[in-house]
Amino acid sequence: MTPVDEPAYGAAAGGSNEPTYPLTRVIAAFVAVYIVWGSTYLAIRYAVQTIPPFFMVGARFVVSGAILYLWSRLRGSPRPTRREWRDAAIAGGLMLGFGNGSVAWAELRVPSGLAALLVAVVPLWMVLLDWAGPRGRRPRGRVMLGVVVGLAGLFVLVNPGASVGGREGGIDLVASIVLILSSLGWAAGSVYNRYGARPRSAAMSTGMQMLAGSIALLVIGAAIGEPARLHPTEISAASWIGWTYLVTFGSLIGFTAYIYLLQAVSPAKASTYAYVNPLVAVFLGWAIAGEPVTARTLIAAAIILAGVAMITMAARRGDA
Repeated sequence: MTPVDEPAYGAAAGGSNEPTYPLTRVIAAFVAVYIVWGSTYLAIRYAVQTIPPFFMVGARFVVSGAILYLWSRLRGSPRPTRREWRDAAIAGGLMLGFGNGSVAWAELRVPSGLAALLVAVVPLWMVLLDWAGPRGRRPRGRVMLGVVVGLAGLFVLVNPGASVGGREGGIDLVASIVLILSSLGWAAGSVYNRYGARPRSAAMSTGMQMLAGSIALLVIGAAIGEPARLHPTEISAASWIGWTYLVTFGSLIGFTAYIYLLQAVSPAKASTYAYVNPLVAVFLGWAIAGEPVTARTLIAAAIILAGVAMITMAARRGDA
């Protein structure tokens, strides 16, 4: 048992020297990453309506990163080392600067539901990158099968001719390519974060990555002329609400939970959120925007969740 008398999750439960994690916290982190992050695509869509995308995301992570960093220091977390800052800058730059920044930019051109679907290739990238890493492990058959099944479900969901985000057919090719590449950046940052130097506190690690990523985002925004397009008096109430939701739920809750999962479980298992997030995005499109949920959507959802189950069960058995 752990000090809080909860079931232990992790390799140490089987007798190794790796740390254990309370099972209830791992489950709560999965819930936050699965549900909260699925809703952030819609929040981004509203936020970028009147706030330039890179500035919007950069300001989001400046605020949430500073809150987490100061909170961690006040709770006794030691000052991060240079190596920890370096690795936080690399992981934060890949996941937030390139990953999140690209998603916000692309949502000016594609619906939020479609963005979530295209980013869902993250698990495949993560399995392959984790395998190719310096301490990489070859994924077992169950994990690879789960990835293939999940991606097959995504293909069913976005099959040409299906209605996505209220549109038929045409998809912005450039934005779609950017979203796929952003998922590669996110996956690379996630794998690097698992093996790089980081503070013991997940909140401190998250805050550092947000601060580092925000610098990259604000520099990119400045380089492409976003300050000239930022007009504070013209920011709509919907954009303010979307931005505030991203700071609180998307960053302070969702991203912290994700960093915790990267420490507690394998990258393949942590990345299963990418299968669930599109379903949440599609559901919100139906519940809030009145988008139809077709038989195709329901079939794809069943296939995607089957892939999630395969990866999750394989990781639990130690096959990941």
